Amino acid sequence: MKSAAVVNYAPEKGSVELREIPRPTIGEEDVLLEVINVGVCGSDLHQWTADHSWPVNYPVVLGHEFGGHVVEVGRRVVGWREGDRVVSETAAVIDPGNPMCRRGFYNLDPTRKGFGYGVDGAMTRYVRVPARCLHRVPEQLGFEQACLTEPCSVAYNAVVENTHCRPGDRVIVLGPGTIGILCAAVARLCGADVAVVGLAQDRHRLAIAEQYGCTAIAGDATAWALERDGLGADCIIDAAGVSSTLRIAMQLVRPKGQITKVGWGPQPLDFSLDPLVQKNVTLQGSFSHNWPIWERVIALLASGQLDVKPVIGGVWPVTDWQEAFEKMHKGEVVKSVLKPV
Repeated sequence: MKSAAVVNYAPEKGSVELREIPRPTIGEEDVLLEVINVGVCGSDLHQWTADHSWPVNYPVVLGHEFGGHVVEVGRRVVGWREGDRVVSETAAVIDPGNPMCRRGFYNLDPTRKGFGYGVDGAMTRYVRVPARCLHRVPEQLGFEQACLTEPCSVAYNAVVENTHCRPGDRVIVLGPGTIGILCAAVARLCGADVAVVGLAQDRHRLAIAEQYGCTAIAGDATAWALERDGLGADCIIDAAGVSSTLRIAMQLVRPKGQITKVGWGPQPLDFSLDPLVQKNVTLQGSFSHNWPIWERVIALLASGQLDVKPVIGGVWPVTDWQEAFEKMHKGEVVKSVLKPV
């Protein structure tokens, strides 16, 4: 049995196409998952446009934001059975003996390989998944929303775990993409006063940020940053995909504040980092997520406290992947979701 799959087959720009691939075989500790929905991530777009900064095992099926039903269970798998509704984490390959894995931070294992770049991902009908990656999806949570557990977990890790956002904090999020808007939504759940900053062409996405109770700013956010006491924002979440936004963050953050960088920017810096020293600012990176974060995010999604419906711009059959990619790439939608056929 073969299924249509969105495959990134070479490092050159535009090297993504629809191919027919066989149903995967699973190992003793794996499950075979029938994908119901898979989200398109900015990293999928970066591999499509060939401006990514991470190694890719070509050819590879794209897609790491996914959920579906278990259809086959490996011989040594316990706790899961056919028909279970699940979502999957992204750490497809880890070294259990790595010191970071032993501490529960397998997302920071240097040997880690993820779905959609290191191993075949989920933009197809069936995907092989290690059982340790699975989380149960409550019946009341639809897969169109559940498949966004992964980007929500990225946002939760950035805002709650790495920024320690508190009620009353004044937070600026740079970049109104999926991760930026979800970071803003999580910061609002923490009780922060939040502004989301983008460009003039981002007005549609900024309007979605407003649905989460955020202030939307197209352009310079200096006035908002200084509004409270003239010193700047408590925290800047840099969720933009360019390195130059770090300079803006250094300008907007208050003395002894924090900048958390969650957006990837491969461009070299051409400016001084001295403001970090002068202001005694903490610069924090934030990458991926781990098991307890996923459990908390699923609970937030299932209870309705975190609603991802505003960011979903549409659902496309996987055969129309290019339209879904282009809609996101042009900024016409925040998040595209695919449905395998």
